[in-house]
Amino acid sequence: MAGTLEIRNLTKDFKVRDGFKRGTLRAANEVNFTLEQGKTIALVGESGSGKSTVARMIAKLEKPTSGEILLDGVETPFSGRGIASYRHEVQMVFQDPFASLNPFHSIQHHLERPLRLHGRAKTQEEVDTQVDALLERVNLVPARNVAHRRPHELSGGQRQRVAIARALAPGARFLIADEPVSMLDVSIRLGVLNLLARLQREDNLGVLYITHDLATARHFSDEIMVMYHGNIVERGPSDDVILNPQHDYTKTLLAAAPDPANQGKLREEVRAKLAAN
Repeated sequence: MAGTLEIRNLTKDFKVRDGFKRGTLRAANEVNFTLEQGKTIALVGESGSGKSTVARMIAKLEKPTSGEILLDGVETPFSGRGIASYRHEVQMVFQDPFASLNPFHSIQHHLERPLRLHGRAKTQEEVDTQVDALLERVNLVPARNVAHRRPHELSGGQRQRVAIARALAPGARFLIADEPVSMLDVSIRLGVLNLLARLQREDNLGVLYITHDLATARHFSDEIMVMYHGNIVERGPSDDVILNPQHDYTKTLLAAAPDPANQGKLREEVRAKLAAN
């Protein structure tokens, strides 16, 4: 039976100050969904919609104002010793691959630490073998060569592959990928997304893919949830949401997305006007 990560009524309020006035900003409002192993859900919305806040709460990096997270039907803690066992199962891939890796440590260190912390390897030989295997899985070869490098010696795409390998190191069943390709060169984004898709199939991972890109959301996810001002305003199978949007905000997002077909039509119209003049 596939494992589940269930999000129930997850809410986050931030205290804000405007001059001498104090108030509350609700970044996430009673978010509910269930992520199953072997499935990918895309959480889509513009910057400031609350996507990353939801991601950080699920990763237990931000404590919610209210709500709960259940792993395989069991409520999980937001503090204390239970956090370590939760992070054995749920890991996060951050948006910025350079900021998420310590520049003073080697790639070996970044992968060895979670392996040892989560009891996946004990002897140095076991560590080296698993580090090499992780690097090979994310297509960073020769593995021993890469392991001895530091983050600044790798490209942005390579650093993000290291971050993905680090997330896999504890043996996670669920990955939260927070805008994992938005800071990468356009030419290498597809390779990283294809890598995540392959790992999801091979390891039967449940993936929460957070993005503002509707095209990749449709291509790489089974289901899309659209977030607006902290609320999930639309959800459904990827094709249904993209091809038959119901909420006005979803329609606005789709209208704002680049459309090569329309751009080509516009160019033809401009050429016709120029020729007529």
